[in-house]
Amino acid sequence: MRADRAAGAAAERSTGGESTTAAESGWQIRILYDAECPLCAREGRLIERLDRGRGLVQLEDISHPKFDASRYGLDPADLEARLHGVLPDGQIVEGVEVLACAYEAVGLAWLVAPARWPGFRWLLDRAYLWFARNRLRWTGREPKYCPRP
Repeated sequence: MRADRAAGAAAERSTGGESTTAAESGWQIRILYDAECPLCAREGRLIERLDRGRGLVQLEDISHPKFDASRYGLDPADLEARLHGVLPDGQIVEGVEVLACAYEAVGLAWLVAPARWPGFRWLLDRAYLWFARNRLRWTGREPKYCPRP
């Protein structure tokens, strides 16, 4: 986990000119995901279904032309390279931690409990990094910001 670099700006979401803070809407995590990635979009839809309209998890599409990574103090290349999430206090989380927080938010903490086990977490983090490095190639897309290794 990294400390918030946007000094509170990440705790708000602009929606058509309105700003909604976590305290006002009750969200527990905002996932910054790539909706153009079929794999990422599918996981996003699953999490939305599990949320059942409660608004505990918010999805923000990093591929949208109006998305501004600097609002969160992040670099677009970092967002393209790894999944990021924002907690209500503005803290930025990455990778497996984003998914663990999302599934906990929708009431499936038991499912992601192994992600909290140190040895198993190490394996999950390595598997996620391997996935993240290959997701664009697997979906037939070229990176917008990160050159392929």
